[in-house]
Amino acid sequence: MRFEEIDVDGVAVVSVQGDLLGHESRRRLVDHVRALLMEGQGRIVLDLAGVRYVDSEGLGELIECYSAARSTGGAVKLLGVTTRLEDLLVITKLLNVFECFDTRDAAVASFDPLAVAS
Repeated sequence: MRFEEIDVDGVAVVSVQGDLLGHESRRRLVDHVRALLMEGQGRIVLDLAGVRYVDSEGLGELIECYSAARSTGGAVKLLGVTTRLEDLLVITKLLNVFECFDTRDAAVASFDPLAVAS
């Protein structure tokens, strides 16, 4: 699993490449998001277009990223959710929890421009 990160108007957009499998990722995504939060970046978009497969532990990592951001007053939003992942989010009723977007511009614009990153 690899990450590429860019700043777009004060929002950290993290492109995730590879499978999001608990035994392979070993919480790398959670650690990356927590590092951003510790740096004061509370507005995070996870671009999952490059993620082919997510297992239950990988889904747990997404939930942990969301929870970590919320606990610091921040937010994690999802971009490029594949049909397979969307189906998983629907089945687990997590589609009501995560904000999902089709374009980076829409995801970035969804953050309050006046809010200071946590």
